[in-house]
Parts: sequence; C-alpha cells; structure tokens
Amino acid sequence: MRPGYDFSKAKRGAVIPQKGKTRISIFIDNAILAEFRARAEKAGTGYQTMMNEALRAYLSQVDQPVTEEVLRHVLRQEIPEYLKTLKSPPAAQAPSSATRTGRRRG
Repeated sequence: MRPGYDFSKAKRGAVIPQKGKTRISIFIDNAILAEFRARAEKAGTGYQTMMNEALRAYLSQVDQPVTEEVLRHVLRQEIPEYLKTLKSPPAAQAPSSATRTGRRRG
C-alpha cells in the first residue's frame, strides 16, 4: 500500500448502501429455497427479489381490515348454516343392542 492513502476518516460498512433494504442472514427450508430459485430462473429474475415480493404480498393481505363487502359475504355464507343447526333438533341416539334386547352380548 502506498503511504499517500489517508484512512483516518474512513467508515466501515458497505461501499454502496442499499436504500430501503437491509442485509440479513436467515435460515430457509431447502425445499422452499429450491422452489424460489426454480421459479426465479423461469421468470428471469432473482430468487431473493421473488421472496421479497412474496413476503410483501402476504403482509398486504394479512393486515387488511374487514370491509363491509367481506363481512356481508361471510354472513351470507355462515348465517344460513347456523340457522339450520338451530331449527333441526339434535339427532336422537339409537338405543344400543343391550338396551333393545335387555341382555348384553358377551
């Protein structure tokens, strides 16, 4: 190294910082990783980008509030089934063979 380099104000870290992204280490099941790599190769993109997009899509679905439309849909499906259970009497149990004949099998 030449004596003319001055590293007194140098900082450790990535040479080119990635805005909005953080480098992490993560353990992924081998089968999951293989599937993402295969799909990414077919799509012509990077597997890490594809995994990031999949996680983003999942998070956008999970935290969605219940809308009026969703609530109405669920109620239309669930209420009729619930009302059927209220209207029909519980099924009577058939008497066992011992009760019918008055003796036990043995």
